[in-house]
Amino acid sequence: MSNNEIENKTTQEQDDRDHNRLQREKARQNLVYVSMFSIIMLFAGLTSAYIVSMGDSFWLKFPLPSAFYISTLIIALSSLSFVVAVKAAKKGELKKLKIAISITFILGLGFVYFQFKGYGELVDNGIHPANNHIFVTNGKYGDYFYVKYKGDFIEVNGNDFLLKGKKMNEVQLKAYQEFMSQFYVVDEVKPFVLEHYGNDFELYFENTPLTLENKHLLTQEGKDLPYLDRVRLAQLAVNVRDLRGDFFPKGEIGKDFHIYYKGKELQYVDRELKLNGKKLSNYLQIKSMESADTASSYLYLITVLHLLHIIFTLFYVVRLVIGSFSGVINEKNTITMRMGASFWHFLGILWLYLLLFLLFIH
Repeated sequence: MSNNEIENKTTQEQDDRDHNRLQREKARQNLVYVSMFSIIMLFAGLTSAYIVSMGDSFWLKFPLPSAFYISTLIIALSSLSFVVAVKAAKKGELKKLKIAISITFILGLGFVYFQFKGYGELVDNGIHPANNHIFVTNGKYGDYFYVKYKGDFIEVNGNDFLLKGKKMNEVQLKAYQEFMSQFYVVDEVKPFVLEHYGNDFELYFENTPLTLENKHLLTQEGKDLPYLDRVRLAQLAVNVRDLRGDFFPKGEIGKDFHIYYKGKELQYVDRELKLNGKKLSNYLQIKSMESADTASSYLYLITVLHLLHIIFTLFYVVRLVIGSFSGVINEKNTITMRMGASFWHFLGILWLYLLLFLLFIH
C-alpha cells in the first residue's frame, strides 16, 4: 500500500471518528434538551394546578422566607462561575477551569443549604409540609375546654391569648404553658396526675369546672375524664405550648399571613371569618375549618421538586470537578462541561421563574 493510500485511510478513519464523536455529542445534547422540555412541562402543570386550585377554595398566603432570596443570588453566581469554567475549558486554561468549576459546586451546595434554611423558616412560622389545615381543628380552645387564670377566663382570638381583653404578657404566657405541660402525655388507661392545680389555674370542661382529688381531675359527676377528652386536652396543651390559637400559621392574620376565598381576602373578627365586614355563612365558616392548606402543600411540592433536580445535578458537577482535576476535561473535550452548564443555567432560570411565580401569585 502506497504512502498516499495509507494517508488517505488514516484521514478517513479520523473523519469517521470525528463524525461518530459529533453524532454522540448531538445525541447527548438532544437528551439534555428533552430533559429540559420534560421538566418545563412538569412545572407548568404544577403552577397551572396551583392557580386552578386557588380559584375556588380557602387559600393561605404568607411571605416567602428570606433564605429563598439568598439562594436565588447564590444560584445566579454559580451560573456565572459555570460560564467562566466553560470558557476556561475551551481555551485550555486548566487552572482557571479547576477553580471555576469548584466554586460552582460550592455555590450549588450553598443553594441547597439556604433552601433547607428557608424550609426551617417556614416551619418556625407554623407552615408545615405535613399540616393539612389552615385552622386549628384538634384541641381548639373553647370547643371542649376553657381555662381560668387567677379568676379570669383566658380568651383566644386568632393567635392571641387574652385576659380581660388584653394580650397576656410573657410571664402569664409562660405560667400558662407550664400549667398545660402537665397534659402533654396521654395514657389510654391512667388519668392525668397533676402536681399544680387550683391555685392560679382552673380547667372548665363543657362549661363546668373540673375538681382535683388525689391528684386526679374529676368531672362534675366525680368521674375521671374519658380517654377521648384527655386526648383533646393534650392537643390543646400542645397548641398552647406552640402558642397556637385558631391558626396554624403564626402571627396576626392580615399582617403576617392572609386568608383568601375565591381570590378575595378575608378578615377574622371575634373568631369568625368576614368578607368586606360581612360575616360568612355558617356553611362557609365550617368549610373553612375543614379546608386543607393546599397553598403550603403546593409551595413545598414545587420547591422541593426543583431542589431535587439541583441535588441530582450536583452529582454531575462532582464528575466535572473530578474530570477537570484529572485532565479528562480539556480544550479537546468540553462536551460534558457544556452540557452540564446548559442544564445548570436552565435550573437557575427555572428557579427564578418559580420564585417570581410564588412571589406574585402566592
